[in-house]
Amino acid sequence: MIRRGALLAAASLALPLAACGLQPMYAGGGSGKVARGIAAVEVSPIEGQSGWLMRNALSDRLGAGGQASPRYRLDVRLDDKLEGMGLLSDDTVTRERRTLRARYQLVDLESGKIVLDATAGSDAGIDVVSSEYAVIAAEQTALENLTRDVADQIVTRVALRLRESG
Repeated sequence: MIRRGALLAAASLALPLAACGLQPMYAGGGSGKVARGIAAVEVSPIEGQSGWLMRNALSDRLGAGGQASPRYRLDVRLDDKLEGMGLLSDDTVTRERRTLRARYQLVDLESGKIVLDATAGSDAGIDVVSSEYAVIAAEQTALENLTRDVADQIVTRVALRLRESG
């Protein structure tokens, strides 16, 4: 009796979800439209250390490694800022903020048309301590984490655009 009631409750919840219009992003797995589309994206070289980290993160997420002839090119420009925030009375910085912003364009290589032009960004706070080594390590770790966050935002947006374009 309890099992039948649970089954009835589950069925009544599933009905409204079926009509809500939600669709799985990666329907069809690796052979689906979105998976094939993001695998056909080539990432242009990006300047600087943050650019190297970003290009690697994007290439890992897009799976663009073995694609023979890419259909799209992803151009990314980064703005990486590190600024002091917390100040003591002797003008010593006690806290820093690292901000990573990306302006990116997805270009269709066949037509040369810009399919997507958008921005993504993230920021992190860093405590400034007495050890210079610890501060440098924290700044580097923040950059690596921000790069992963921004790369995730970019890939999600690219996947959504490729799903819409059909």
